[in-house]
Amino acid sequence: MTEHNFSLKGHEFIDLSSLLKLLSLVQSGGEAKIRINDGEVSLNGTQETRRKKKIRAGDVIEFDGHIIKVYE
Repeated sequence: MTEHNFSLKGHEFIDLSSLLKLLSLVQSGGEAKIRINDGEVSLNGTQETRRKKKIRAGDVIEFDGHIIKVYE
């Protein structure tokens, strides 16, 4: 698995679909929507199907062989 660290850079949160796009793990918002809706993403060990889920510091996302750790 590939590990990524993502900084919120002073923001309170980022939407799940936006995070996947920013890290270039999906090519478009449409792809993010489909893959999230299909249950391919887990947030803190639990399947997440809400593409607008607010991701905050301390969250850990697993997707397609990647682990994303979010910090402030």
